[in-house]
Amino acid sequence: MKNIHSMNSGPAVQAEADRLADFVLFTQRSCILNLSGELSKGNVSFPQFFLMAYLSSEEYLTMSDIAKKMGHSTAAATGLVDRLEKLAYVERIHAAEDRRKIMVRITAKGVEFVSHMRKEIANDLAGILSSMDEEAAETVEHTKRAISSRVIA
Repeated sequence: MKNIHSMNSGPAVQAEADRLADFVLFTQRSCILNLSGELSKGNVSFPQFFLMAYLSSEEYLTMSDIAKKMGHSTAAATGLVDRLEKLAYVERIHAAEDRRKIMVRITAKGVEFVSHMRKEIANDLAGILSSMDEEAAETVEHTKRAISSRVIA
Protein backbone atom coordinates (compact mmCIF):
# COMPACT_ATOMS: atom_id res chain seq x y z
CA MET A 1 0.00 0.00 0.00
CA LYS A 2 1.16 3.50 -0.68
CA ASN A 3 2.12 5.36 2.47
CA ILE A 4 -0.08 8.44 2.34
CA HIS A 5 2.20 10.30 4.74
CA SER A 6 5.16 9.85 2.39
CA MET A 7 3.28 11.16 -0.63
CA ASN A 8 4.88 14.45 -1.53
CA SER A 9 2.05 16.10 -3.36
CA GLY A 10 -1.50 17.03 -2.52
CA PRO A 11 -2.82 15.49 -5.76
CA ALA A 12 -1.52 12.03 -4.74
CA VAL A 13 -3.33 12.25 -1.41
CA GLN A 14 -6.45 13.49 -3.19
CA ALA A 15 -6.30 10.62 -5.68
CA GLU A 16 -6.09 8.09 -2.83
CA ALA A 17 -8.97 9.85 -1.04
CA ASP A 18 -11.03 9.78 -4.25
CA ARG A 19 -10.38 6.04 -4.60
CA LEU A 20 -11.44 5.47 -1.01
CA ALA A 21 -14.55 7.64 -1.46
CA ASP A 22 -15.56 5.44 -4.40
CA PHE A 23 -15.14 2.36 -2.19
CA VAL A 24 -17.22 3.92 0.61
CA LEU A 25 -20.01 4.89 -1.80
CA PHE A 26 -20.03 1.43 -3.38
CA THR A 27 -20.08 -0.43 -0.07
CA GLN A 28 -22.63 1.93 1.40
CA ARG A 29 -24.95 1.48 -1.57
CA SER A 30 -24.54 -2.29 -1.48
CA CYS A 31 -25.05 -2.58 2.27
CA ILE A 32 -27.93 -0.11 2.42
CA LEU A 33 -29.89 -1.91 -0.29
CA ASN A 34 -29.67 -5.20 1.62
CA LEU A 35 -30.11 -3.49 4.98
CA SER A 36 -33.23 -1.72 3.75
CA GLY A 37 -34.94 -5.00 2.93
CA GLU A 38 -34.04 -6.48 6.31
CA LEU A 39 -35.14 -3.37 8.21
CA SER A 40 -38.50 -3.36 6.47
CA LYS A 41 -39.12 -6.92 7.71
CA GLY A 42 -38.88 -5.58 11.27
CA ASN A 43 -40.83 -2.39 10.48
CA VAL A 44 -37.78 -0.32 11.43
CA SER A 45 -36.50 2.84 9.70
CA PHE A 46 -32.82 3.71 9.33
CA PRO A 47 -32.95 6.35 12.11
CA GLN A 48 -34.67 3.84 14.40
CA PHE A 49 -32.02 1.24 13.61
CA PHE A 50 -29.20 3.71 14.26
CA LEU A 51 -30.80 4.61 17.59
CA MET A 52 -30.99 0.93 18.54
CA ALA A 53 -27.34 0.52 17.54
CA TYR A 54 -26.42 3.38 19.89
CA LEU A 55 -28.53 1.88 22.66
CA SER A 56 -26.98 -1.57 22.19
CA SER A 57 -23.61 -0.17 23.26
CA GLU A 58 -24.95 1.78 26.27
CA GLU A 59 -26.74 0.78 29.45
CA TYR A 60 -29.30 3.49 28.73
CA LEU A 61 -29.65 6.94 27.19
CA THR A 62 -31.79 9.86 28.30
CA MET A 63 -34.12 11.50 25.80
CA SER A 64 -31.78 14.50 25.56
CA ASP A 65 -28.82 12.12 24.94
CA ILE A 66 -30.80 10.49 22.15
CA ALA A 67 -31.74 13.83 20.61
CA LYS A 68 -28.10 14.94 20.67
CA LYS A 69 -26.70 11.71 19.20
CA MET A 70 -29.34 11.58 16.50
CA GLY A 71 -29.16 15.28 15.65
CA HIS A 72 -32.90 15.64 16.32
CA SER A 73 -35.08 17.68 18.62
CA THR A 74 -36.22 16.04 21.83
CA ALA A 75 -39.72 15.80 20.36
CA ALA A 76 -38.43 13.93 17.30
CA ALA A 77 -36.38 11.63 19.55
CA THR A 78 -39.51 10.93 21.58
CA GLY A 79 -41.30 9.92 18.38
CA LEU A 80 -38.50 7.50 17.46
CA VAL A 81 -38.59 5.96 20.92
CA ASP A 82 -42.42 5.73 20.88
CA ARG A 83 -42.38 3.68 17.67
CA LEU A 84 -39.57 1.41 18.88
CA GLU A 85 -41.30 0.91 22.21
CA LYS A 86 -44.51 -0.19 20.43
CA LEU A 87 -42.41 -2.78 18.58
CA ALA A 88 -40.87 -3.90 21.93
CA TYR A 89 -37.32 -3.05 20.79
CA VAL A 90 -36.76 -0.48 23.57
CA GLU A 91 -38.27 0.39 26.91
CA ARG A 92 -38.49 3.50 29.05
CA ILE A 93 -37.40 3.34 32.68
CA HIS A 94 -37.46 5.95 35.44
CA ALA A 95 -34.25 7.00 37.16
CA ALA A 96 -34.14 5.82 40.77
CA GLU A 97 -32.89 9.19 42.03
CA ASP A 98 -35.42 11.28 40.07
CA ARG A 99 -38.56 9.60 38.74
CA ARG A 100 -39.14 12.53 36.39
CA LYS A 101 -35.99 11.54 34.49
CA ILE A 102 -36.80 9.03 31.75
CA MET A 103 -34.12 6.72 30.46
CA VAL A 104 -34.36 4.49 27.41
CA ARG A 105 -32.73 1.10 27.12
CA ILE A 106 -32.76 -1.57 24.47
CA THR A 107 -34.66 -4.79 25.15
CA ALA A 108 -33.46 -8.32 24.46
CA LYS A 109 -35.58 -8.28 21.29
CA GLY A 110 -33.84 -5.06 20.22
CA VAL A 111 -30.38 -6.48 20.94
CA GLU A 112 -31.26 -9.56 18.89
CA PHE A 113 -32.46 -7.37 16.00
CA VAL A 114 -29.28 -5.22 16.04
CA SER A 115 -27.13 -8.36 16.22
CA HIS A 116 -28.94 -9.86 13.23
CA MET A 117 -28.52 -6.65 11.22
CA ARG A 118 -24.83 -6.45 12.12
CA LYS A 119 -24.35 -10.00 10.81
CA GLU A 120 -26.10 -9.03 7.58
CA ILE A 121 -23.80 -6.02 7.17
CA ALA A 122 -20.72 -8.16 7.95
CA ASN A 123 -21.79 -10.74 5.35
CA ASP A 124 -22.19 -8.01 2.72
CA LEU A 125 -18.79 -6.56 3.55
CA ALA A 126 -17.14 -9.99 3.51
CA GLY A 127 -18.41 -10.49 -0.03
CA ILE A 128 -17.05 -7.11 -1.08
CA LEU A 129 -13.69 -7.56 0.64
CA SER A 130 -13.18 -11.07 -0.75
CA SER A 131 -13.13 -9.71 -4.30
CA MET A 132 -10.51 -7.01 -3.58
CA ASP A 133 -6.91 -7.11 -4.63
CA GLU A 134 -4.21 -6.87 -1.95
CA GLU A 135 -3.53 -3.17 -2.42
CA ALA A 136 -7.21 -2.26 -2.10
CA ALA A 137 -7.58 -4.45 1.00
CA GLU A 138 -4.55 -2.77 2.58
CA THR A 139 -6.01 0.66 1.84
CA VAL A 140 -9.25 -0.33 3.52
CA GLU A 141 -7.42 -1.74 6.56
CA HIS A 142 -5.28 1.38 6.93
CA THR A 143 -8.36 3.60 6.67
CA LYS A 144 -10.28 1.46 9.17
CA ARG A 145 -7.48 1.90 11.71
CA ALA A 146 -7.33 5.66 11.08
CA ILE A 147 -11.08 6.07 11.45
CA SER A 148 -11.21 3.84 14.54
CA SER A 149 -8.67 6.07 16.25
CA ARG A 150 -10.95 9.09 15.90
CA VAL A 151 -13.48 9.88 18.62
CA ILE A 152 -17.02 9.25 17.40
CA ALA A 153 -19.87 11.04 19.18
